[in-house]
Amino acid sequence: MQLDRRNFVKYAALSGTGILIHPLTSCGNKREAAGFLSNIGVCTDYSNYTLLKEAGYSYIEESVQNFLVPLDHESVFEEKLAQMRSSKLLIPACNNFIPAKLKSVGPDAVHDEILKYVDTAFRRTEIAGVKTIVFGSGGSRKIPEGFPAVEARDQFISLCKKIAPAAEKYNLTVVLEPLNKAECNIANSVAEGGEIVKIVSHRNFMLLADVFHMLREDENPDNIVKYGDLIRHTHIAENIGREAPGMNGEDFTPYFKALKEIGYEGLMSVECNWRDMPHQAAPALLELRRQIDLIGVV
Repeated sequence: MQLDRRNFVKYAALSGTGILIHPLTSCGNKREAAGFLSNIGVCTDYSNYTLLKEAGYSYIEESVQNFLVPLDHESVFEEKLAQMRSSKLLIPACNNFIPAKLKSVGPDAVHDEILKYVDTAFRRTEIAGVKTIVFGSGGSRKIPEGFPAVEARDQFISLCKKIAPAAEKYNLTVVLEPLNKAECNIANSVAEGGEIVKIVSHRNFMLLADVFHMLREDENPDNIVKYGDLIRHTHIAENIGREAPGMNGEDFTPYFKALKEIGYEGLMSVECNWRDMPHQAAPALLELRRQIDLIGVV
């Protein structure tokens, strides 16, 4: 199924409000009609779009730093934008948000610099039609050794409260991505991320559920249900080696069931380590579809 431009505009117009209403096709497929995980994409460079479109994926989730290039001159972004438009590429979401050198927490936190960077990035999302920014950025938000964790959390929440209105200004939703402890030491679970999102309390600052990180942290899928009203985006990969779906037989169905229970109608992006994308992409999507079908569609 492809995310056509007419329906993508509908998605883009509504997602910034925190209400995700996703495109449907007229092919009569029961899963698509239900809207549950009907749009699956891949976190990768937009140069892979043709390959992934042919494999059956709906969109690309690009990198803020690679595609929106907030630290580069406008001409660099315009060149990338022209390439996107010529290929009719759809980029509804971007990750890899804040560079590691721009610290969100700790004694070297630079919130003013980050907010300038954010304003450039968000202005460009509006031009490009990007509607979701994933706030993972483990290098930026990692708490330095010896720095008080409570103080760092307060710093991080303070920054998020400033980012949220900037997102609203550009009709954009920022989703906080909980990262496993090997990658970061703050907001390591959907539960911890959800509590931060509750404190920020802004409709343009919501939550992401990444099945890979949940598996790595052995986090119960029930947390998806508990914080379901905050979840606006999802990522997925297998636990071992962050492999593509299907490589090690990972069972994702408990997480799919939880997403189904909350009535999730958002996107799901495969964010994995590809061994051989041209040969793995289509089988990975087929495996995801197989497991989605296992839980049934109401």
